[in-house]
Amino acid sequence: MFTGIVEEKGCIRGIRPGAKSCILTIEGNVIFSDLRVGDSVAVNGVCLTAASVNGHLFTADVMRETLERSSLGALRTGSHVNLERAMAADGRFGGHIVSGHIDGTGTIVSLEKDDNAIWYTVQAKPAIMRYIVEKGSIAIDGISLTVAKITGTTFSVSIIPHTAKETILSEKKTGDVVNLENDVISKYVEKLLGLAPESREMDKSRERAYRSSGSGKISLEWLAENGF
Repeated sequence: MFTGIVEEKGCIRGIRPGAKSCILTIEGNVIFSDLRVGDSVAVNGVCLTAASVNGHLFTADVMRETLERSSLGALRTGSHVNLERAMAADGRFGGHIVSGHIDGTGTIVSLEKDDNAIWYTVQAKPAIMRYIVEKGSIAIDGISLTVAKITGTTFSVSIIPHTAKETILSEKKTGDVVNLENDVISKYVEKLLGLAPESREMDKSRERAYRSSGSGKISLEWLAENGF
């Protein structure tokens, strides 16, 4: 688990492409104080596993699914990335619960200076927007941020100078694609309440199975057979 508090900006030092995957070589500084092979590192919000560690470099395998669902496929040698190690059990919880399993990507549609802050407005698909609430949490490229404004298709966050300086947000421009992870709590609540699309389909399937059984009675065997 991560908290969305970026520890440092790293740099892509190598990309070894596979048929539909790749191996990234990433350089950093802070995270190498205790990084070991097998540890999890959020790279622009995507949880990757350190496959090798050598000095201030580590490598990570990126599978096809990750490349297709994130912005990691757009990285180039020399690209800067946000880095965060998995949270230690005795660590300070400074952001919000971030799993490193992003929900998709969004596109920055505007940047607006506001005194010492910068407003970033991001356009996202309905499947992502449904979980975004004003004053709620959102992870953008692995950065824990607070949603300040929402429209039907966009949301906005206000970035202070420290956050811009310490992360790759300072390098972003209009049209850039960013990784987005919704607050996981909202998704669990939706699932438990049976409001998620897949939950409704599952309920319908179970109801059809019950009706087709012809018994009209519920037993432990029937519940087990139908996934309850």
